[in-house]
Amino acid sequence: MSEAGNELAGVLWDMDGTLLDSEKMWDVAVRELSLHLGGPMTEETRLKTIGASSADALGVIFDALGLEQDPVSLAEAKEWMFTRVEELFADGIPWRPGALRALQAVREHGLSTALVTNTERRLTERALDTLGRQHFDHSVCGDEVPFGKPHPGPYLRGAELLGLDAAQCLAIEDSPTGAASAQAAGCVVLVIPCEVVVPQGPGRVFRDSLEGLTGVELGALWSQPQAQLSGLQL
Repeated sequence: MSEAGNELAGVLWDMDGTLLDSEKMWDVAVRELSLHLGGPMTEETRLKTIGASSADALGVIFDALGLEQDPVSLAEAKEWMFTRVEELFADGIPWRPGALRALQAVREHGLSTALVTNTERRLTERALDTLGRQHFDHSVCGDEVPFGKPHPGPYLRGAELLGLDAAQCLAIEDSPTGAASAQAAGCVVLVIPCEVVVPQGPGRVFRDSLEGLTGVELGALWSQPQAQLSGLQL
């Protein structure tokens, strides 16, 4: 239990695949980008891009295609990918099951909240039009920290903006990359699987979806001793 407090004080939300079913849009964009750059994307390559920062995802794609990662080529590929995602977002971004009500429930419970995403601000702002900015006290994007997930920096920054220690926060994630980031920062991690399997481990609890999630339940999850958490399945 953190010395900073013995009650859950903040919730740090991942975005893609956790709150919004946007991974399917990223799937379209990265696969089309791979074809644009020279060849189809394998499933192995796609899995490596899920939850990654844009820089890491582009690096994976370039390596898979045997392309040189020169700055100009990477910048052009990033612009192509972002433009395509913007087009897909413009058609509307679907919610993950139970996500909107869960956001509302957390706010009603009086918890501080931050959005912590590897997606860069340019695209996050478009997604916030769907999410509703009123659901978050702060947001941290992939281009606003030195290193994106799985580095702990994004979650450390999210907690800092809330004026909290990371150990006072519950992070809600859907990917191995995001879960590793939050865990390294010192958060208890609630995993809501989406596109890929997330390994069980200390400090991680699992739930099938966000449907029916309440602020009281979040507090109960977080309050379990972090050192003893070992992938408890609710």
